[in-house]
Amino acid sequence: MSNQPVETVSTSSDKVKVALAICAVVAGVVGFYLLSGKPTIVRAIALVAGLLVAVGVAWTSQPGRDFLGFAKESVREAKKVVWPTRKEAMQITAVVFGFVLVMAIFLWGTDKILEFVLYDLILGWKK
Repeated sequence: MSNQPVETVSTSSDKVKVALAICAVVAGVVGFYLLSGKPTIVRAIALVAGLLVAVGVAWTSQPGRDFLGFAKESVREAKKVVWPTRKEAMQITAVVFGFVLVMAIFLWGTDKILEFVLYDLILGWKK
């Protein structure tokens, strides 16, 4: 038996709610720019109000609830990550820098050898 979640088709009311949420975000951003002569706090309130209305409208739709569930699951998964210690992070960083240095020297040397072979030996051009 499959353990895959079943994806349902969005209803038209959900599509309308998502469209309204997008319109609320756009209205907040437009309000922010239209109020350019007002104090910054007023402009910020217009922007935040548009975003809050958008979140409120989106939260009532199925895609909004799905996104909320996804966000909660992402936070739960991030808590399971085993982060390296400071010493391990410094060692890994040193290895990466060392590798980059070795590759830079290798590529520089390869470029100079090919330049010598192409221009001096094959074409006979002197710089």
